[in-house]
Amino acid sequence: MKTIKGPALFLAQYVGDEFPFDSLAHLAPWVASLGFKGVQIPTWDKRLFDLEQAAESPEYCREVQALLAEHGLEITELSSHLQGQLVAVHPVYDSVFDGFAPTELHGDPVARQAWAVQQLKLAARASANLGLSAHGTFSGSLLWPFLYPWPQRPTGLVEEGFAELARRWRPILDAFADAGVDLCFEIHPGEDLHDGATFERFLEEVDHHPRCCMLYDPSHMVLQQLDHLAFLDRYHPWIRMFHVKDAEFQPSASQGVYGGYANWIDRAGRFRSLGDGQVDFKGIFSKLAQYDFDGWAVIEWECALKHPEQGAAEGARFVTDHIIRVTERAFDDFADAGTDRQANRVLLGLD
Repeated sequence: MKTIKGPALFLAQYVGDEFPFDSLAHLAPWVASLGFKGVQIPTWDKRLFDLEQAAESPEYCREVQALLAEHGLEITELSSHLQGQLVAVHPVYDSVFDGFAPTELHGDPVARQAWAVQQLKLAARASANLGLSAHGTFSGSLLWPFLYPWPQRPTGLVEEGFAELARRWRPILDAFADAGVDLCFEIHPGEDLHDGATFERFLEEVDHHPRCCMLYDPSHMVLQQLDHLAFLDRYHPWIRMFHVKDAEFQPSASQGVYGGYANWIDRAGRFRSLGDGQVDFKGIFSKLAQYDFDGWAVIEWECALKHPEQGAAEGARFVTDHIIRVTERAFDDFADAGTDRQANRVLLGLD
């Protein structure tokens, strides 16, 4: 068994124009002061990280690592969630997702998608230059508008959607294979890969590509009313990344999983800071230890109520308290009789 690394913090929700959130150099001492040991870095914000430079320059990567090491931090993984979303966009979402791409690509879905693919390939090389083993992203979605089958979906629609999704992602998966990095799709509502069944369908379409893996975030299981512990039992061979995020689901007479178009604070299912929701983290950390997960426990803070700085400070302590230092010996080793094969055969009445 292996001990999970952490705690670490995903920086996407903490970047801003005010000190200390305006640069990686300023964020690093703040993150370290809270007790974090690692940071997960979004690749779309140059205030934190220059993806193009990292893909081309090992020296730049060493500089970033040295900056973090001064504060006892290391990079856990890179994230390309926004770029990954743009690999596959249904036209109904074109205008709202334009904001994830450079201004000059707005209104041009073909050019935007080509840019997103190149961004993912850069992320593969950057991850390799940093010596990372996993990378987090979104799958994007061609089928999400057809999630609930009314009117009934035309025959072959889902199959065609997943075939096209796989066609778009296979060259990217190959780029990650060349880089020696696992590509981890966050299982997330809004993406075509939003539960175990959709991941399995996609995995089949990419011929069980060895670099096609998962980012596990139990909060999304709670909001979909999936069994987030049984999910680990079934899918642990593919889980390479872990977002530690809490959520709660409190259905009422007026709304349930779909949320009634309510704002986050009024939804039956909503994200909460660690320890304030319904995720069974003791069970999760136990199962991850049991299944030899050797990655990082990375907090992704999202909460409808609590301030992000409070969430980060409390979260660092929460994860530290939940990480299991795995045992190196069996609890009953003291009673080992020291028998050998011949003695065992005698005990079985075979000799």
